[in-house]
Amino acid sequence: MLTASTSRRDAIEAWFATLRPGMTVALSTHINSDGDGCGSETALARLLAQRGIHARIVNPTPWPAMFNFLLGDDIEEASARGAVALDGIDALIVLDINDVRRLGQLADKVRALTVPISVVDHHVAGDEPVGHIAVADTAACATGELVFDIAMTLGLELTPAVAQSLYAAILTDTGSFRFSNTSPRAHAIAAALLAAGVNPEEMYRRIYAQVSVGRLQLLREALGTLHADPEIGLSYIAVAAGAMERFDISSEELDGIVEHPRSITGTRMAMFFRDLGHGKVKVSFRSTGSVDVQQFARRYGGGGHAKASGALLTGNLAEVQEQVVADARAYLTGGDTATA
Repeated sequence: MLTASTSRRDAIEAWFATLRPGMTVALSTHINSDGDGCGSETALARLLAQRGIHARIVNPTPWPAMFNFLLGDDIEEASARGAVALDGIDALIVLDINDVRRLGQLADKVRALTVPISVVDHHVAGDEPVGHIAVADTAACATGELVFDIAMTLGLELTPAVAQSLYAAILTDTGSFRFSNTSPRAHAIAAALLAAGVNPEEMYRRIYAQVSVGRLQLLREALGTLHADPEIGLSYIAVAAGAMERFDISSEELDGIVEHPRSITGTRMAMFFRDLGHGKVKVSFRSTGSVDVQQFARRYGGGGHAKASGALLTGNLAEVQEQVVADARAYLTGGDTATA
């Protein structure tokens, strides 16, 4: 079960044949990187180092503090330098996305690069794919699963640090092995990572048991906006502009808030509206059962997975919420051209 499929192994070998010892490659992931993005990056950086390839992490937004424990003196994390950190690289490897627009402030620089660009990802390709050489499979539970396959296919060592990063990637993207993307293989890989030195209790503490008071205060305020329509299975909450500043929390601390409306009995689609200010609203979509929120999010230029997606819309919170809620009602009741 731990051996990758023939198609994955072939893709990995073709991809790795484009890399050489002595290269400097940049690794990047999506805006507001998560556990899968951060874990995949740090794991791959250490794996490439075993073959004499130096990796520099260059993300479009700051590295999340909650995943600082995945870094170390052996990792060059250069996101704070912005697009200039992509200068002088020999190749770019983008993880956990395949749409250049999700690279945010790095997108224009990436579009102009002349070095090889490859993708390691488990999402459906977006409207503007990033690279030309890809190790991609939507059947993977996380991008971390594909990075694990890179290690196994190339005979690289699963050091404790690599294993910890891969465990963080898979743990977070499967919702602690609760979501429908949790496969038998995901558990088998997790077992191999535990055998390689991962302490599951310590990982739980680092990722899920270090909540700030501000996060709980914001959650209390957000739950005050809760709307639930059990007849059609739609639930949603919102956070106003400036709330993060008032409660002194970072964007990464919003992770998981959408799970509260999702947990309501009968909910088929849950939404979390976050007013970013300046006429922009981020919407997170989650679903249960057969509802495909990726298909729904794509109408707004967003994307992700069938059960978890997101989009960025223009407008104020009230306008965006009114539009998206109306669309969601039509989508769930079959009044839309797309079926749920």
